[in-house]
Amino acid sequence: MLEIEIDNKKIEADENSSLLDILQKSGKKNNNIVACYFNDELVDLSYKPNISGVMIPVKNDSDEGLTILRHSTSHLMAHAVIRLFKDVLVSIGPAIKDGFYYDFDIEKTFTDEDLPKIEAEMKSIIKENIALIRKDMKRTDAIEYFKNIGEKYKVEILEGIDAEMVSFYEQGDFIDLCRGPHVPSTGYIKSYKLMSVAGAYWRGDEKNQMLSRIYGVAFEDKLKLEAYLKRLKEAKERDHRKIGKDLDLFSFHEEGPGFPFWHPNGMVIYRELELFARQKNEQYGYDEIRTPIILNESLWHKSGHWDNYKSNMYFTKIDELDFAVKPMNCPGGLLVFKSKMHSYKELPIRTAEFGLVHRHELSGVLHGLFRVRSFTQDDAHTFCTSEQMVDEIKTTIEYTLNVYKTFGFENYEIFIATRPQKSIGTDEEWTMATNALTSSLDELNISYKIKDGDGAFYGPKIEFNIKDVLERNWQCGTIQVDFSMPKRFDIHYEGSDGKRHFPVMLHRTILGSLERFIGILIEHYNGKFPLWLSPLQVLIVPVSNDEKQLVKCSEIEKILLDNGIRVKIDDSNENLGYKIRRGRLQRTPYIVIIGDEELSSSTVSLRLRSGVESKGMVLQEVVEKLLVESREYMNNSIFE
Repeated sequence: MLEIEIDNKKIEADENSSLLDILQKSGKKNNNIVACYFNDELVDLSYKPNISGVMIPVKNDSDEGLTILRHSTSHLMAHAVIRLFKDVLVSIGPAIKDGFYYDFDIEKTFTDEDLPKIEAEMKSIIKENIALIRKDMKRTDAIEYFKNIGEKYKVEILEGIDAEMVSFYEQGDFIDLCRGPHVPSTGYIKSYKLMSVAGAYWRGDEKNQMLSRIYGVAFEDKLKLEAYLKRLKEAKERDHRKIGKDLDLFSFHEEGPGFPFWHPNGMVIYRELELFARQKNEQYGYDEIRTPIILNESLWHKSGHWDNYKSNMYFTKIDELDFAVKPMNCPGGLLVFKSKMHSYKELPIRTAEFGLVHRHELSGVLHGLFRVRSFTQDDAHTFCTSEQMVDEIKTTIEYTLNVYKTFGFENYEIFIATRPQKSIGTDEEWTMATNALTSSLDELNISYKIKDGDGAFYGPKIEFNIKDVLERNWQCGTIQVDFSMPKRFDIHYEGSDGKRHFPVMLHRTILGSLERFIGILIEHYNGKFPLWLSPLQVLIVPVSNDEKQLVKCSEIEKILLDNGIRVKIDDSNENLGYKIRRGRLQRTPYIVIIGDEELSSSTVSLRLRSGVESKGMVLQEVVEKLLVESREYMNNSIFE
């Protein structure tokens, strides 16, 4: 007999008992348990232990449970597809944030009209309550097995695996190569929806076969699914590409795919955001620099980008020499530091750069301002001693969170991304760098999670994931510790001992990409920017185009312009109601209305973006309040 501990309760079980049997024997309700940790290993409920141990149930609303549920739903969808469509080949179908996808090789690509049919078949398979059975096989035997059933994509995956044994799951007449774990049967899957279809290259390589991808979402219950779909509907209404067009902020053109064209209204937001970041940098002791966009190829060999980032770069020739368009700003910052000798007394040296970078992205992943090929980073680099490193990181963390709070992002998740497979530097340097990041967060009592292998090739990093009003996460800022680049570029400072030492280099962005951050702000605010960011802050509307009213409007316009307020007059021949409605559709914060009543009383009527109207206001009072609000970044409307 085996002794299994669950929730501090000992259960005796024979060696033929599965974890599901043991759960039932313990009296624990298991309708929301999808897997278990057994002796710290995540396994299926069908797993039969052959030794005593501790089991910890995994519920379907936990992070691990939702991942398992969504992965199992991808198998369910693939099962439905092979039942409905002939000659279809399956490739991969992972769980992703909120859902899953599966890529198929099919002669006629899927359309949105296919999704209801697939959903209906998924429902039938759920009713059949088919067990998901794990099987293990020698890799060589599995290759022959999948060759015999014509699954060439599975064969290619297997041929690239360095393992003696592999696992796959049988689900009735559907078989999928998979590590698992999975839910015990299809009946465990309750709440899902297929969302869209798209094209995707096999293994993300544009030289490979184009596959047909189906995306779906899955949750632990119907209420969570409905809440998600509601948020998704609102997110669609807030789509920054639509609002960007409505407010005339930016555009994209086939002459420059992936390269945003900024319009005057968009440039107001861009400039104000850049000005805000500059002012903050000055407060935190950063000096601004600017480095060239194109630099000699030899520099990128020295920095390590050539070996680790070449596929994302653009290249050109100048005077028959090879050059690269910079994908990152750090090598230029290193050259600035190297241009003269520094003393330990100068450290830390903090330099900031609003650097324009270019990165090659596949056309299929371009997405408005969120994924572009050219963008400006609010980059900064700090050169410090190892003794100063933790304090510098802590200050930068507090700086970063303070900036996010300004925009209303007070909920966030923080990750530490560790050494990736392709990297430079020694094991000792990576350990020191990672420990500096963890120590900084620990000392600030800030919780974090680990992302194994997601660091930059030159150092580990802290990632800041901010949460917007729709509870969506956006990865924005990073802080990276780098021991390697200073050594590669042979940069030094003179220490108190008179000897030359390598500084520690901290890489930092807060907004990340200005383009992407503006896209996030558009959706976060639904285009209703705070006054300081609004392209047009005040619209002046005459009740009629009476000459006296127009003269008064011009006088008010001049006063506002003289005070730095962005303003214009709508003197079109439309009626008053139409002008006000048009101003509100443009998300204009304030509309000043001038009619005969206002002329006779020497006051103005003010209509807020919210629809609230205040009459009989003294112009000087309005100006003073506008100035206060436009200068206080964190202020809401002070007229409400």
